[in-house]
Amino acid sequence: MMPLNKYLSFAGICSRRKAVEFIKAGLVKVNGEVVKIPERRVADDDKVQFKNKLIVPDKKIYVLLNKPKDYVTTLSDQQDRKTVMDLVGGATKKRIYPVGRLDRATTGLLLITNDGQLTQKLAHPKYEVKKVYAVVLNRPLKFDDLKQIHDGVKLKDGATKVDRIHHVVGKSKTHVKVELHSGKNRIVRRLFEHFGYGVVKLDRINYAGLTKRGIKLGQWRLLTSAEIKQLKTVGLVKPKTRSTTSTTRKNRRPSRGKTKSRKK
Repeated sequence: MMPLNKYLSFAGICSRRKAVEFIKAGLVKVNGEVVKIPERRVADDDKVQFKNKLIVPDKKIYVLLNKPKDYVTTLSDQQDRKTVMDLVGGATKKRIYPVGRLDRATTGLLLITNDGQLTQKLAHPKYEVKKVYAVVLNRPLKFDDLKQIHDGVKLKDGATKVDRIHHVVGKSKTHVKVELHSGKNRIVRRLFEHFGYGVVKLDRINYAGLTKRGIKLGQWRLLTSAEIKQLKTVGLVKPKTRSTTSTTRKNRRPSRGKTKSRKK
């Protein structure tokens, strides 16, 4: 189920804002009846017509981009900055759009599709989509700060916990890996800025189980049928509950420092 104006947008008819104008003008019918309420929700089996022509949803396209720096995650930009759509222009002639956002300075995985239902699902907090980031800080991350981030930090928009955080083995303590399910805006940067660290580099290396394997920076590929099926099962199996007990047990094993940061 989704609002009628969003349905028109996801079907590639027009932008969501323009759809509102068309709906209020009486150009859209649902199951044979004119509907002038943009917020009217429609389902997959509803027959939606625009200017008396039945809307047949486009074939679904799923593009996985390894986003470089200095590209904004929008369809277009009023400041004439480069957008991620400039990078995937050869993927399809159909209207596709990014799932969520990565800020201009952040690199890494970004899903771009015309599957409106999947987009809504992946963006909804209740499905707890997993994201993993490789972070480079302007100074070594102290153990006490790492532990506080793991245990939970109260920011302006509420408390936030990460699922895992540790220093990267074989690199300096400025290199950190963070796994979390939060979809809050700029959450990784804000977590470190809360403790006075500057984020030099932020790279999303895993999104909903998808990885960057085989995708060079600035390049993209289409998802396989198995990956599409995997995405559609997101939320059917809840992620494991964070457990400080299991974290402590792991730290008792001999290691090269990968889990040392979780020691209590």
